[in-house]
Amino acid sequence: MINYNELTVPEATRIQREMQNEIQIVPHTDPVNYIAGADISFNKFSTTVYAGIVLLQFPSLLPVGYSLVKKEVLFPYVPGFLAFREVPALLDAWEQLPIKPDILVVDGHGIAHPRRLGIATHFGVLTNQPTIGSAKKKLFGNYEEPAPERGSYTPLTDKQGQVLGSVLRSKNNVKPIFVSPGHLTDVPGSLHIIQQCLKGYRLPEPTRLAHNAVNQFRLGEIPVGWSEL
Repeated sequence: MINYNELTVPEATRIQREMQNEIQIVPHTDPVNYIAGADISFNKFSTTVYAGIVLLQFPSLLPVGYSLVKKEVLFPYVPGFLAFREVPALLDAWEQLPIKPDILVVDGHGIAHPRRLGIATHFGVLTNQPTIGSAKKKLFGNYEEPAPERGSYTPLTDKQGQVLGSVLRSKNNVKPIFVSPGHLTDVPGSLHIIQQCLKGYRLPEPTRLAHNAVNQFRLGEIPVGWSEL
């Protein structure tokens, strides 16, 4: 098990290189009865991380409950290595879930990352769970702007032209989101799942609800632990 609080950035880079060999970008063919969204909130200058996972039925997207965790972390805020701050709390939130989802959508990147190890991939490899990254901003890659209509998308590619994910217009005339497979999913499948999770907002429903829950938790409006809805 990785001791995240004692890692240096060079050691984290080595771990990412090692984890690259375990990434499986393959079609997800099993039935999806439950999906979950994960989000993390923290101040880059603080050691406190708030993590939340919201469990939903699929394809109805009816919320089942949420798991919330507050954790102290010591790994520094370094772009490209945010998973090393976020994953420990996310693992704790995952352990609290009474039902594990068939797919976890993480607010962040999957393989659309300089070393293919965004938080969705990092978490997916660690837990051997199917994951998808759905991010609000580009971290890595090249793309052409999709058409302004909801549902339009373009490929996100690296310098060699390998497709890493999709740039999806999730709502008319708003900034697109960046969808990439994390682990045990592929580019078309990840896009298809996220398209089914759009309910009129920019963010897909799993991560939108997780974002709301984490912010309420951070403000002290809802309690730590697992709560059914």
